[in-house]
Amino acid sequence: MAEQAGAERSGKDRAHDASAIDVDRLTEPQAQAELDRLAAALDAADRAYHQDDAPVMPDAEYDALKRRNAAIEARFPALKRADSPSERVGAAPADGFAKVTHTVRMMSLSNAFDDAEIAEFDTRIRRYLGLDADAPLAYTAEPKIDGLSLSLRYEDGKLVQAATRGDGSVGENVTENARTIDDIPDRLTGAPAIIEVRGEVYMSRADFEALNARQAAAGQKTFANPRNAAAGSLRQLDATITKSRPLRFFAYSWGELSDPLADTQMGAIGRLETLGFQTNPLTERCDGPAQMLAQYRKIEAQRATLGYDIDGVVYKVDDLSYQERLGFRSTTPRWAIAHKFPAELAWTRLEAIDIQVGRTGALSPVARLTPVTVGGVVVSNATLHNEDYIAGRDANGQPIRDGKDIRVGDWVQVYRAGDVIPKLADVDLSKRPEDAVPYAFPTTCPECGSDAIREEGDAVHRCTGGLICPAQAVEKLKHFVSRAAFDIEGLGSKLVEEFYADGWIAEPADIFTLRDRYGSGLQQLKNREGWGEKSANNLFEAIEGKRKIPLQRLLFALGIRHLGEVAAATLARHFGTWEALTTAVDGAAAEPAFAATDAKARKAALPDSPHWAEITGIDGIGDTLAEALVTTMSQEAERASIDRLAAMLEIEAAAAPQTSDSPVAGKTVVFTGSLEKMTRAEAKARAEALGAKVSGSVSAKTDLVVAGPGAGSKAKKAEELGIEMIDEDGWLALIGQA
Repeated sequence: MAEQAGAERSGKDRAHDASAIDVDRLTEPQAQAELDRLAAALDAADRAYHQDDAPVMPDAEYDALKRRNAAIEARFPALKRADSPSERVGAAPADGFAKVTHTVRMMSLSNAFDDAEIAEFDTRIRRYLGLDADAPLAYTAEPKIDGLSLSLRYEDGKLVQAATRGDGSVGENVTENARTIDDIPDRLTGAPAIIEVRGEVYMSRADFEALNARQAAAGQKTFANPRNAAAGSLRQLDATITKSRPLRFFAYSWGELSDPLADTQMGAIGRLETLGFQTNPLTERCDGPAQMLAQYRKIEAQRATLGYDIDGVVYKVDDLSYQERLGFRSTTPRWAIAHKFPAELAWTRLEAIDIQVGRTGALSPVARLTPVTVGGVVVSNATLHNEDYIAGRDANGQPIRDGKDIRVGDWVQVYRAGDVIPKLADVDLSKRPEDAVPYAFPTTCPECGSDAIREEGDAVHRCTGGLICPAQAVEKLKHFVSRAAFDIEGLGSKLVEEFYADGWIAEPADIFTLRDRYGSGLQQLKNREGWGEKSANNLFEAIEGKRKIPLQRLLFALGIRHLGEVAAATLARHFGTWEALTTAVDGAAAEPAFAATDAKARKAALPDSPHWAEITGIDGIGDTLAEALVTTMSQEAERASIDRLAAMLEIEAAAAPQTSDSPVAGKTVVFTGSLEKMTRAEAKARAEALGAKVSGSVSAKTDLVVAGPGAGSKAKKAEELGIEMIDEDGWLALIGQA
């Protein structure tokens, strides 16, 4: 038992340290590369969890990677990606269900992993509210259920709609399925005229085991864990299947309300219970961090005997008027935090190391493992990150894992700490085979044979083959047709691979000429195995239906490095049209500063280039993303491919915000100096809600500068350009909040 406890403590320490290790020693290029890796990993993990009901990691360990992302962003704020995982909630809703737009966005929670962070949470709340350290401030503490979030809308007491969280803004309509769950009332008595009750659909461990036994006996698919089973059962297109599954529901929150439920969180939870909902009996009111942590330990001690899976404890400010004042960040409420439980580990054999090539040419090593169960999920693959990680050193040459390298045949410790696939925590040298040899990282691309170069400051090797590399070409095409991009029904990853292998498509524009090239009489397509005239026609019609595409989806679909969904939306909002964006990009590419070969001279000159300044002046668009965008669209072959595509499309301009009565709608606003009555984040959020564009730099296109105490170079530049400047009080008066 002592050895087991030691192993668990070591595993917990490693999982916690994985979120912060080496951040202080990262150089700027290394930090950018790491943020890129984290963004890709977390995006894939989000899709696996929210869309496929097949999470590749427990939530507690997933958050360790988000924690590392946040630590790097805090140290290098200028490198924060526009599509940062810290700005994202869930994943886009899956096909097969009608889409539901939430009237009140379904947010995620920020996370804490140790006691000190809970004290910091309390301190932040008090500072924000202006409360002294000894002023009364109550919280609630409740178990964090490991299930599927669900929002239930009632109108005049009748259940009219049930929706999954989806990406926070748009979810899936699962109303008929939700009606089959016994814990969900079909009618309410004494409820507000409009009420959205939110909570978690889950499955007890006993019901899960019984379900898997029935599935196995019937020769059907079994589930990896109760969360998978609950999510898969709720998201059935046939509601009779959902009805046959033993699903439960805990209510813990709400969305739109026509009348308030209570004055406090505990009061509101009690009101939900009187309306007929199941609420968690372990929810307690706590006076400060000491009681919060005591409740955490109480719940943790009961975790194994609860009968259902939980992965932490959620704390919320009890006073609802305080919650309203605290408000929200981009994806999380300020008034709540999840205190997560530690991750799990397991030992297994490393059977092989394979290299995968991504759409940006990055060579990613993957460990092939003897299958082992970790945290309720069977693991057979793990990420090995890069050459340095395999060799037992970090990007600065400092030892990791005590300098132990990783070799085929090794006995390795696996933990699921938040990557798209699990990671290796340690190597047992006492079990290393005598014939094991150090791994030699390839210097040529395994897909096309081109040189695989690791540039100075980069953590990964990249294939130089570009468009001639089939792996890159196929991955770019897969990205192009993905759900958040063109989302062409019937044209999935497998079919893209087949069409590419057969020479039918080589670039995105080829997709829109398929009918002309292969659709005559439908012979060539319908004669393929598994195809007929109807399925071929359906594909062609689906492709035709995507010729009209919103600007932001087109930008994301291009697969430009660093350009994610959030950044694409940001660029679309700023420029409005494809023509305006390409004009700015072409202008930046034509500026002498951008063409400079000396990197230092180029970096120094670019900020003074007007087109470059316009792009990087957009709040959330940094130098790294801007350079990737301009470089990609100025390369002759790449631009020709993009232009061929654009010529076949009707690109919809970004919709202007509906803020006709706003005094700042359409204006570009810069905040500089210290703000004393609101945080910078609050000011930015309010300005954007009023239809303003918030920029990080002052230029001739700036309409208004809000300058607080300590305003420096930005205020000076505004004076030089004759731009209107007001103080914080003036800003609040302007927007009607004085």
